[in-house]
Amino acid sequence: MDYKAPLETYTGKVAEVVIGKGDKAIKIGGESVLPFHFFEGTIANRPRLALEMLDAEPEGWAQWLIAPYKDVTKDPAAWAKKALGYGADLVMLRLVSTDPGGANAPADKAAAAVKQVAAAISTPLVVYGCGDENKDIEVLTKVAEACSGEGLLLGPVVKENYEPISKAAIEHGHSIVAQSPLDINLEKELNVKLLKSMPANRIVIDPLSSALGYGMEYSFTIMERTKHIGVMFGDNTMQMPIIADLGAECWKTKQAKESEKQGLLWESITALSLLLAGANLLVMRHPETCKLMKEAIEGKI
Repeated sequence: MDYKAPLETYTGKVAEVVIGKGDKAIKIGGESVLPFHFFEGTIANRPRLALEMLDAEPEGWAQWLIAPYKDVTKDPAAWAKKALGYGADLVMLRLVSTDPGGANAPADKAAAAVKQVAAAISTPLVVYGCGDENKDIEVLTKVAEACSGEGLLLGPVVKENYEPISKAAIEHGHSIVAQSPLDINLEKELNVKLLKSMPANRIVIDPLSSALGYGMEYSFTIMERTKHIGVMFGDNTMQMPIIADLGAECWKTKQAKESEKQGLLWESITALSLLLAGANLLVMRHPETCKLMKEAIEGKI
């Protein structure tokens, strides 16, 4: 008698979020099974891969991270094109120049840079602010307005600033990234607030991602629980795709700074682990990691 593995049927489904517009659009989420459970159902949209870039020359990056982009780090549009040439599905532009503790660039300048990058590439764009709650309100609302209709994915939105940023995103046709500090209850609390004015198919969850050996197992647990609550138990407040912004965390570790080989292993193992936990969108820094994750997703390793 042939053995037939027992199959589970789940009541929940992750919302499908569209990033970009027209021919540039990419869909993430939409699954009604747990990560890589192809044997139990259909996963409509494969996980997507993004390479991170900055709107200013990187500071503190290891030489092997800068090397692939050494001729374009002063030109965000050229940097984005080069990242896509390495096989990324899309790019994430981090507006580090706007940090009040650094260059404190004005919102208008940042918005112009985002608009330039968006116009130069043939894929959608993820845009992250500097992480300062107040400055991000100013910057991301201006970016939303300047790129109206482009379908950007804007973030991070946190409990202290979600209202004005989400309002601007809705008004100008963008989606947002809801970020909470590695706490499943705070994650749900923010989602509940956002859902009062924003549909689930315009929200992506960022539960924060830690690096291998530096809290990655906790990140894994939070992502895994998010998928379980949304898919297995049908809780619609937790049925959004997940973004794993892991590159920066991996490459600031002691091991990654000491050796390119160690850094690639650190980023690759972290990325693969978070894919298995349920991440729908990975943000990495090194092109070789992106290439390896693409092979993993396509079943080549």
